[in-house]
Amino acid sequence: MRKIIYMTSVSLDGFFEGPNREIDWHQVDDELHRHFNEQLRTMGAFLSGRVTYELMAEFWPTADSDPASTPPMVDFAGIWRDMPKVVYSRSLERADWNTTIVRDVVVEDVLELKAQPGGDLVLGGADLASAFMRHDLIDEYRLYIHPVLIGRGRPPFRESDAMLPLQLTETRSFGNGVVLLRYQRPKATSA
Repeated sequence: MRKIIYMTSVSLDGFFEGPNREIDWHQVDDELHRHFNEQLRTMGAFLSGRVTYELMAEFWPTADSDPASTPPMVDFAGIWRDMPKVVYSRSLERADWNTTIVRDVVVEDVLELKAQPGGDLVLGGADLASAFMRHDLIDEYRLYIHPVLIGRGRPPFRESDAMLPLQLTETRSFGNGVVLLRYQRPKATSA
């Protein structure tokens, strides 16, 4: 069965975006972008909320024709365009670029999507991740900690009464100071 993987960039003080949705503090250089491309190229679909989808759709469909784009950006533009996308939105009327619109997170539908063949499913967007967390649907968390303090903003996780112990499966440092912390659910032990 495919996994649902929540990938997000986070400031050292725990925010995924500034108070006005700023993400200009993300330190994505060519090395980190190539890593993202390697990870995302193998996925089966991108799952996102409307805001994340609209941000991506505003730039990536034509990024490879922009002379200012770096080789990793050109590569990602193709990955993004070709990848199946599922956008969870109650207000989005239409979406292009190999995208399906779904109105609500329905556990049975998500489990059916996970059961289909193909690569893992990457989840983007804090609001959607919160909904998936409420339904206990996330299998793995990949946090990219950026070496910057932004002071205030939105955290990548909403408050919850549930505690979920996780197992650290990978750490990796990048030359720009970003650190990947990769966690997954602990493997079930045999009786």
